Amino acid sequence: MNEAPATEILFGMNDLRAPLLGREAEKQALAAAAEAARTGGQARIVTLVGPSGIGKSRLIHDFLQELRAAGGRVPRVYRGAARSLQNSYGVFARLLRARFGLVEGMDAEAAKAQVRAQVATVLEDRKVGDVCYFLGQLIDLDFLGSPLTKAVADDPIQARLLRRSIVKAFVEGDAGQGPICLVFEDLHLADDDSVELLRYLMENLSGPILILCATRPEISARHEDWFSFGRERHQRLELSALPSEQALALAKALLAPCEGGPPDALVEAALFMAGGNPGLLEQMVRIFHDTGVLDERDALAREPKWKVDLDKLAGARLPLNVADAVSARIAALSAAERALLEHAAAIGSVFWLGALVAMARMDKPAPDFWTRADMKDWDDRQALLDGLVARDYVLKLPDSSFSGEVEYVFKHNLERERIAQLTSGAAGRRYHQTVADWLAQKEGVRSQEEYCAMLAQHLEKAGALGRAGLTYLEAADLARKGYAAKKAHEYYAKGLELLGDSDARRRIDALHDHGDVLTTLGKTDDALSAFLEMLALAYRLALRGKGGAAHNRIGRLNRDTGMLTLAQKHLETGLALFELASDRRGIAACHDDIGKCLWMRGEYDAALTELKVGLEIRKELQDLRSIALSFNNIGLVWMDHGKPESALEALEASLKLRREISDPLGIVQSLNNLGKLAQDRNDNTEALRLFREAYEVAREIGERNRLAVVLTNIGEMHYRLGDTAEAIRVLKQAEELCDELGDNLHLAEAKRGLAKAYLLQNDLRKAREAIKHAVDLFAQVRSKSHLAVALRTLGEITAAGAWGAGHEGKAIDYFMRSVALSKEIGNEIEVARSYYAFSSYVMGSEHYKNNADIQREAHKLKAMGDEIFAKHRQATSKHA
Repeated sequence: MNEAPATEILFGMNDLRAPLLGREAEKQALAAAAEAARTGGQARIVTLVGPSGIGKSRLIHDFLQELRAAGGRVPRVYRGAARSLQNSYGVFARLLRARFGLVEGMDAEAAKAQVRAQVATVLEDRKVGDVCYFLGQLIDLDFLGSPLTKAVADDPIQARLLRRSIVKAFVEGDAGQGPICLVFEDLHLADDDSVELLRYLMENLSGPILILCATRPEISARHEDWFSFGRERHQRLELSALPSEQALALAKALLAPCEGGPPDALVEAALFMAGGNPGLLEQMVRIFHDTGVLDERDALAREPKWKVDLDKLAGARLPLNVADAVSARIAALSAAERALLEHAAAIGSVFWLGALVAMARMDKPAPDFWTRADMKDWDDRQALLDGLVARDYVLKLPDSSFSGEVEYVFKHNLERERIAQLTSGAAGRRYHQTVADWLAQKEGVRSQEEYCAMLAQHLEKAGALGRAGLTYLEAADLARKGYAAKKAHEYYAKGLELLGDSDARRRIDALHDHGDVLTTLGKTDDALSAFLEMLALAYRLALRGKGGAAHNRIGRLNRDTGMLTLAQKHLETGLALFELASDRRGIAACHDDIGKCLWMRGEYDAALTELKVGLEIRKELQDLRSIALSFNNIGLVWMDHGKPESALEALEASLKLRREISDPLGIVQSLNNLGKLAQDRNDNTEALRLFREAYEVAREIGERNRLAVVLTNIGEMHYRLGDTAEAIRVLKQAEELCDELGDNLHLAEAKRGLAKAYLLQNDLRKAREAIKHAVDLFAQVRSKSHLAVALRTLGEITAAGAWGAGHEGKAIDYFMRSVALSKEIGNEIEVARSYYAFSSYVMGSEHYKNNADIQREAHKLKAMGDEIFAKHRQATSKHA
């Protein structure tokens, strides 16, 4: 949908609009960015920052109009604006609806047909169904699923990552048909999920794409790194107040219709309050009209003329600041207008005529016979709104979110906030209850996250806390279904708080889903608390299946933090409960999870038994994605069990199945694991090829977490091949990526890899710094298995002399701490590897060569390590 044509600049009261002055440098910067995007093959981003009224939107509008007037290849323009922090992906919903030409109230099937046809045009029928499915989630349209969408349905992390890659692919495909400009306004109000998706696009989009963002300075308070998104392709434009000369010219232009020209006293009064803010100057002119200083001679005249009464200027109480200006505007309202806006302010920044009528009827008795004559209140409210539109208090929107309704928005949020503050608490509760009752009758409210959350908020403010809690949980489920994890967490937390103990069964389900969301967000302690509360409720109500699910989730969390013994106990308890509940899917999952736990402890035969049981059940259920996961896990166990041929067979079966069901994240995982297998077999060329293929797939879908893992493996391959300089370059890239993502676990892995590379370069200072940071990070994420490996590396670096002479005892201590941790978690293989590291150091150490006791201990531990590796048939994997 192209930019709407510019309206002619008029100076009548109803069409007051400041001319754009003093922004030539900014327009030149925008033009340069547009040209760079058109010719450079990569998206260009410009963020315009400034306070309300400074002219951000006006600058964008006029720039695009001038670009169109100049001819040439003009970009198609799509706009998205954030209305509030409430709606996940709200800014993208509005932008995509504009792109596809969808209007509110449009028949759902007609809308879907329109989207499907336009997607097919852009992508030439390539996976149109998958693209429509994921884009449809952003615009509240339900498309049929596919093998791919069903494969990721139970994996919110994978689904969210896949959707953002699909959004990227669609935008790039659209830009392939001609340059496009994406305009995002009021981003300081955008929800976190929208910002996360926009960040991904800003950093990864290619093609002739110009992204223009308009925001207030508070964007930096919410997102400190906003201006680092997109790096050198992202330009910041600060819009400050106009210099005094240009502010004077603007004031005179706005007051030009004054008879005899604008009086100096009037111009000075406007500038005194507004300074160089164009929006505030416009407000001052309106206040002059509201206070009678200006009076329009003839509202119907083609050329407006304003009579000036300077006597009233002397007696008028003019505002001294923005708050005074807002109060002056509110004081100028009639009693009926004030009451209507009080009702509107209770609804929110966006409101509807039907809701205002419902609020006006709160204290009005119903007629004995409801006839057309009783509908006059609709006309009365419409007339009041028309007047408020003319005086720039509200704006009538071209279409409405609800079929058959007329939708409005406050033009100035400060006015809405001030009116809401002046509303009494008792009146406010009645208003919110009426709005909730009105909203609850609207079709689609409970199926759209934005309006479901709005309904919950009105119920909460009305004091209906139980109903509000249940409705927040409905909104959370919708956000979770749309893979908006941050917003889902917010709604679950609020819903559970308000629900209290009033509905135990609903609370159990919400705790389970909230725990999963918290796990996705990396909030391990909070997730554990949710699952423990779920377990307590399930036990009290004798719900075996729910209890099994709680134990399973608790077991996974303990396993992922290295508490293997406790994890196994929870998983086995969950398995028993699932068996009592005859839950085959839960039984399969527990067998698989127990198998992973045993594998991490080095009990490979037992692990394979559990994993194969899970695989057979999943085959019965025909769960292809889970079957592929089982094959993958079995392959990893065979790898550690010293059976490379069996490992290769299982991992290739997993990769084949994942390719068949188009599971891109699974493909990355399988390729990465096959690379590690080739690495263990000393086929370094094949390992590097597989890692690079995994990197390309991860890069294509924009999966930055997997990119970091694969980059770490590529870096390690380079130092194994003797190219330490390239290893360090790649590992630094992985380190930077993990740091950006806040992924401390993989950041620590990259740091450990860097430490090994620096050690090979004999750069002991850098090796020392890298491994110390890695150890600290592993301790923070409480991964005992990783910490044990890092302590072993720390011992090796200390043994090499990184801390100078006199630290030989420290090296021994680090090796022994690594052994102790590995024993604590029950991982015999890591115990054996640390035995080898200890004995290798002691036997080759000048410091200890004459110490018979420690030499004897070194030979003893080496022999114990040999026994462990022989037991596990792991002679080919003695070093990590």
